[in-house]
This record gives sequence, structure tokens and C-alpha cells, in this order.
Amino acid sequence: MKRIANIACLLGMILMLVPTSASAGTKGKQSSRFDWNPVIDAIIEVESEGKADAVDKSGKSCGIMQITPILVKECNRILELKNSSKRYTMKDRFSVQKSKEMFLLFQSFYNPKNNVELAIRSWNGGMHYTKRGTQRYFEKVMSKMK
Repeated sequence: MKRIANIACLLGMILMLVPTSASAGTKGKQSSRFDWNPVIDAIIEVESEGKADAVDKSGKSCGIMQITPILVKECNRILELKNSSKRYTMKDRFSVQKSKEMFLLFQSFYNPKNNVELAIRSWNGGMHYTKRGTQRYFEKVMSKMK
């Protein structure tokens, strides 16, 4: 059953990419130089209050941006799709720089138009988030943005 759920989730993510891929070369595409620093800084404040060694109660989310093993695995999958030899480890979640790199990699793949709301909500609820389920988190992060 878990395998079926994982496959369904993966297929859902792939289907979400189809429209994005089709519009990748369009005029409306944002610059890759988008400044994510205000969003990253606000997420860091909400997630860990700036503590790089933070670990949640379950022990699954770690580091300054509270990165899960699933996100590490997804970042490595994205790197593989990009034919990169780089890979992240679970230990990298405790690195401030590598945590930020994973955030940027995730956004470049799933959020090429640099939508701030999508970035915040998906960081909290994954790519299949609900507005209702991520509303409090979204409000907290937005209140921390400068």
C-alpha cells in the first residue's frame, strides 16, 4: 500500500510538471536571478529560529530549514534528472549553505516562475499542499519577511 501511495505521489508530481515544462521557453518566465533571500530568511526564522542544529520532535526534520529525508531524496532525484553527479546526504541538512541550496534547487524545479506563495506553502505542505492546511504557516512566514 505504501509503495502504491509513493508511486501515485510521484505520478502526481510528474503531471504537475507537464504544463511547466511546456511553458519553459515562454516570455513570462522569470529570471533565474530571483532573490529568494527574504523568503529563506523568514522560513529559517519560523522553522528553527536560526539554529542550524535544530531537530523537530519526531527527529525527521532537521537543520536551519527543517529539511526532511524525503526532501533530500527528492533533491537527489532532481540532480540525477539534470545529469549532475552532486548528491546531498542526511548530514547536509545541518549545513546552512547546503540547506539553502536544497531550497533553491527545489524551487528551480517545481517553481520556475518564482511564486513566493507557492514556495512558502509547498515548503510546509509539499507539492500537494492545501491552502487551509498551510495557511497558518504561510501567515507566520509572511509576517517574518522584511
